[in-house]
Amino acid sequence: MSKKERIRKTLLTLANTQVGHVDYDEKKRKIIKRMITSGMTSFLMILIIYFSLPYTMFNMGSLFEYSTLVSLFLFLIVLLFRYFILLVLAYLYLNEYTFKSAEGFYPFVSIIVPVYNEGKVLADSIYSLLKLDYSNYEIIIVNDGSTDDTFDVGKELVGYQRGKYNDVKVSMINKPNGGKAKALNAGISYSNSDLVLCMDGDSTLSEETLKVAVRHFADPAIGAVAGNVKVLNRKKLFTDLQALEYIEGLNMARAAQSFTRLVNIIPGPIGIFRKKAIEDAGYYSSDTFAEDADLTLKVLASGWKIYYEPLAISYTEAPVKLHQLLKQRYRWTRGILQAIRKHQKLLVNPSINFGVTVILWMMFYEAFIWPIMDIFANLFFIFVALIYGFSSLLFFWWAGLALLDMTTALYCVAVEKEEVRLVPYALIYRLFFILTIDVCKVMSLIEEFLGFEMTWGKLERIGLSQTGKK
Repeated sequence: MSKKERIRKTLLTLANTQVGHVDYDEKKRKIIKRMITSGMTSFLMILIIYFSLPYTMFNMGSLFEYSTLVSLFLFLIVLLFRYFILLVLAYLYLNEYTFKSAEGFYPFVSIIVPVYNEGKVLADSIYSLLKLDYSNYEIIIVNDGSTDDTFDVGKELVGYQRGKYNDVKVSMINKPNGGKAKALNAGISYSNSDLVLCMDGDSTLSEETLKVAVRHFADPAIGAVAGNVKVLNRKKLFTDLQALEYIEGLNMARAAQSFTRLVNIIPGPIGIFRKKAIEDAGYYSSDTFAEDADLTLKVLASGWKIYYEPLAISYTEAPVKLHQLLKQRYRWTRGILQAIRKHQKLLVNPSINFGVTVILWMMFYEAFIWPIMDIFANLFFIFVALIYGFSSLLFFWWAGLALLDMTTALYCVAVEKEEVRLVPYALIYRLFFILTIDVCKVMSLIEEFLGFEMTWGKLERIGLSQTGKK
């Protein structure tokens, strides 16, 4: 290498190092600026409360009491409005929902199974797919650089395996670790089908999933079908609460959105797509921690409609311990916020796509406004009960919320033909579970606002069959 070339290489290395240093310093300055801004805002709010609260309490006690009653009433109005809008739309969806035979419509489907260190559960997932009540599909395993025995387990499954009606081709793609989004994109690009089913490597599907899902694609406007996610590992406090949450909090909302064909999140454990819709949306992206929400918004923004199929069921393991649950919800919240920010143009400009704008505002409300409002309302009413002796009012308030949750849970359990034993959990659902999740969401909001780094994280699987046994 000549002296001139060595000098050029040295200068280029120094330039790259300096650019990286500048980027790091700039990022650090932004975080410090955000921390100072939020700190000053919080300090100002504390001062306002400190100087105004004594005056309000001692000189305007009656006004404070009336304000408390009004606040309580407004909170309940917002909550009831949200509940009944969802219930009405979900009922309208259920009323129009009829099982149409898929007779004569059996398009070829590629099932994409992205896996990373899923050696314990991969075989169960693939064997469940071989039992599907459908005759025209293939299975593509995408090994995303696993470091356990996933490759060895997958290798044993490659080839033609006996399915319910005929042999099913099982393929496997091996690639360096790049995340779930890139793994799904690799599988989608490899497939030659018009329809692809994307799922998680730890999930198992109900036998009728493909049969009931693909029939909706007879409508050329449908770009994707969202499935129904159910908790597999039940009979424990947190997993039973999540089972109720999936039924009441997620599936009811998804059914309501499906009435307008505007489902806002196609769940990662089960989503069936028209391949053309994914191509129009630009495939999955890795720039958020909620690639399923991001792709859903892109599909809707491209003009496609999304339907919800309650009989296309994916059974998945839910976090058993509290710290695992909070870690999962932390990632979900930050990912959804990232997806909203990524599509903020649609958030503020309804002329681009009015339906997506409505969906984005709903997501913003659920991820940002509601958690803060719920926590504040709980703290505020407890404070008032202790200071003014409104303990009886507080009791009736909690009793009313519990009755509302019990009624909704009973309706949702009846609609999905679920376990009735989940209904009593509604008594602690809002008081304990939802409040805990909302606290986690608010912490996620703060860290996302401040720009803190985060990692993907992974739930440690124990390996369950569809019966819920090891």
